[in-house]
Amino acid sequence: MGFFYPPIEYVRPWKLASLVAGITLLVLGSRYTPAPDWDISVSLIMALCTYATAPCSLRVVLEHRWRQIPMALLTTWFSVDGGYALYWHFKDPAVLALMRSANAPASLALYGVCSLIWLPRASLADMIRKFRHGVRGQDRGSS
Repeated sequence: MGFFYPPIEYVRPWKLASLVAGITLLVLGSRYTPAPDWDISVSLIMALCTYATAPCSLRVVLEHRWRQIPMALLTTWFSVDGGYALYWHFKDPAVLALMRSANAPASLALYGVCSLIWLPRASLADMIRKFRHGVRGQDRGSS
């Protein structure tokens, strides 16, 4: 099994909608938060890298695919810090030196949240159906 999800997983409407919502929040944050390192370009780079890799990295750990751990670590690092560092190295190294240590923990936390949100390999209808079935099954078991 490869590291990345099949292409269908990246075009599910619920995942794309949540990606757009997240990017919207990042863009708004870049416009209204006075952080010198928060701009639209780096927000897009980091969001798209996270979208492509976060659920895959988490799945490697959950499914004990230990041979893929180096890939999971590399893509996590690049999404959380590497892309950010590369971008700011060329745009404004002083901002990188000032803000890198503050950015990494926040970005890692968001990466983890996104990995949980985008982990399911299912349509929204399938997830709702499974949830309803699970709730009904629990109701029957407690009677």
